[in-house]
Amino acid sequence: TKADIVSEIAKGTGAEKAQVQTIVEAFMESIKCALESNNNVYLRGFGSFIVKKRAQKVARNISKNTTITIPEHNIPAFKPAKSFAAKLK
Repeated sequence: TKADIVSEIAKGTGAEKAQVQTIVEAFMESIKCALESNNNVYLRGFGSFIVKKRAQKVARNISKNTTITIPEHNIPAFKPAKSFAAKLK
């Protein structure tokens, strides 16, 4: 969780939790703003926060037994760096 991340960083750096929390929240907000502007965020050695485009598709509403069209839309995604992903194997 975010609280666990803040605690680990505060413990490792000796900084105050309130200061670390402000930094972590600012970091996450800057990533959100970049993705909302359709800009990808690349963090070397960690991974990339990217915007993926989903094509329009036809789906079924099972409860009403009808078909609906889901329009094309963008979604946020994370792609880990190769060096990071290799450590998880």
